[in-house]
Amino acid sequence: MTPTITAFERSPDGGKGLARDMRVRWALEEVGQPYEVRYVSFAAMKQPAHRGRNPFGQIPTYEDGGLVLFESGAIIFHIAGRHAGLLPADADARARAIAWMFAAVSTVEPPILEFASAWLFESPQSWAAERMPMLEERVHVRLRDLSARLGEAEWLDGNFSAGDLMMVHVLQRLAPSGMLAKHPSLAAYVARAEARPAYRRAFAAQYAVNAAA
Repeated sequence: MTPTITAFERSPDGGKGLARDMRVRWALEEVGQPYEVRYVSFAAMKQPAHRGRNPFGQIPTYEDGGLVLFESGAIIFHIAGRHAGLLPADADARARAIAWMFAAVSTVEPPILEFASAWLFESPQSWAAERMPMLEERVHVRLRDLSARLGEAEWLDGNFSAGDLMMVHVLQRLAPSGMLAKHPSLAAYVARAEARPAYRRAFAAQYAVNAAA
């Protein structure tokens, strides 16, 4: 069967690839799995039909036969487990790739989201000038650690994996701030991932919907 994912009818970022359905699109493109997309409005996301797929009224969701999943990390883990190409065959290497998936959303993403939200929505506040440097430094701590671990390697652990896919998409949220420029190895890492044909197909598909809206 062809799986169906949900995505914003109109993405808040205008189709720049930051919405989390992009992660799922990219994963499906990497493994060569065709998929369909159900586009939902912000209002529809909070209605019972969509909450039946995601109790928190968010995107993306994934449906394949009787299986319904939410949370992008869980969806990608499922896709990677069902199809070759995103997780190594070697058991130890596979475990390390999964660890990087968790690191992306549990260790690296939280300070980035906190910074991005403050940068976008709280900058006009009188206290922002004092708070923003602290939030920015928290991000740089994670980026310095990640950059040190990556070193001169092309990917985090051997070949490109679901761990890289998740990590790159997390790092892309920093693009508007220019923070990645202070970490050249990570900027190059993101650029390598964005050059992958699967990424380009996924990005084009998401952008096309928003450009036409």
